[in-house]
Amino acid sequence: MTVLRTTKLESLKASRHINPLWGRSSTPAIFEIAFCATLVLLCPASFLIPWSALELCDGSIGKLLVRLGDMDGIYSIFNLAQESLPSVVAPMKIYGSWVVFQATLFIVLPGTTGYGETTPAGNRLWYKINGLLSWFLTIGVYILGALCSWWDADIVAKQWMGLMVAASTYGIVLTLLVYIKAHVTPSHSLDRKFSGSLFHDIFAGIELNPRIGDLDLKLFNIGRVGMTAWTIVNLSFAASQYQHFGYVCNGMIVVNILQSLYILDFFYQEDWYIGTIDIAHDHFGFYLAWGGAAWIPSMYTLQAQYLAHYPFNLSQTTALIILLVGVFGYWMFRASNHQRIVVRRTGGKCVIWGKKPVVITAHYTTSNGERHTSLLLCSGFWGIARHFNYIADLILAFAMCAPCGTRNVLPYAYFVYMTVLLIHRSIRDEDRCSKKYGKDWELYKARVPYALIPGIY
Repeated sequence: MTVLRTTKLESLKASRHINPLWGRSSTPAIFEIAFCATLVLLCPASFLIPWSALELCDGSIGKLLVRLGDMDGIYSIFNLAQESLPSVVAPMKIYGSWVVFQATLFIVLPGTTGYGETTPAGNRLWYKINGLLSWFLTIGVYILGALCSWWDADIVAKQWMGLMVAASTYGIVLTLLVYIKAHVTPSHSLDRKFSGSLFHDIFAGIELNPRIGDLDLKLFNIGRVGMTAWTIVNLSFAASQYQHFGYVCNGMIVVNILQSLYILDFFYQEDWYIGTIDIAHDHFGFYLAWGGAAWIPSMYTLQAQYLAHYPFNLSQTTALIILLVGVFGYWMFRASNHQRIVVRRTGGKCVIWGKKPVVITAHYTTSNGERHTSLLLCSGFWGIARHFNYIADLILAFAMCAPCGTRNVLPYAYFVYMTVLLIHRSIRDEDRCSKKYGKDWELYKARVPYALIPGIY
């Protein structure tokens, strides 16, 4: 077992970290606390909303709201839920086996070593990068098991209600585990942050990078439990559509291609991902614990769930256009991130769109007092908007939803969610960078005035 190595700061007495880039210097506002409490209490049952709409209301949220307006409607939903979940024992066993299998792959598969961003306490943690191998192996085992009749190809769709109960339960238990661990046996005590609010700490998390031995709980839960499940859920609902209708519609095929491309990129770029806001700045609480376990498999797969119930055949031209738009969005997402990486790796000695890149040399000081520099790219895609990669992400997200047609808005919930998430994330990032770079960030904003949408925001 590899021992985590930290700086000498770790040996100091743990205290509440108040670095403005990562920490909290005061108790959050009452609205924030109430919002966190509401999400923690209500989110675990959120999968019932799309499930009820798909099973009882022709996939219509409007019809579901009408049904919820009277007691008979509520009773019918409750009754169907009971019929769909005669026992949680089998789904719990299936889900438990899934988590154990993914944890085993995470630990035992070979991989290269990647290093995350330096934390507020001065730690720079290592990560075993083997997600791509794990993803392919998982898909291979799933397909092999279906071909050998070890399980049905549509096993996830058949056990959907029970599996989501199991996923929510796991997410809640993991949330409580990391909350207790943060107080009793933190991996890095000086990288904790406390808000003074129970619900805020449970929701947002206390530890930055909690680990149990070689198992990094954050990367494991987001990537292996959540993102890998996204692929398997999609494939299972495609199999379910075939079982019920005798064919797989081209809309389902487009959805699976685009979302598999997105997931494949996630694992192919896993070394890059460990430097993003999820790993480098967000602490590990309900938001990422339950979110990775239950929200990703239930919300991100809405298009496959919808099409499994209500197949929608696109014309060949429409299907091709949607596919090309999605691939174009993916290309812009990857190309924009590549521009920034190349500029920083070469110190600006490269070519962007046929020209020498325009950069601002920004300065910042870490919590240990060391002064650093970073290059802020002001040309190429990044001359259009300060978070241009989010625009590309949204184009791809819309293309993932479009194969479901326009009959119902439910499949577009993913696009709405991603829009809200990325706008909120851009606001958070703007605030963090402003505190980090100071006047240099103001110069950058003057050079690139739009944060996300040119001419609007």
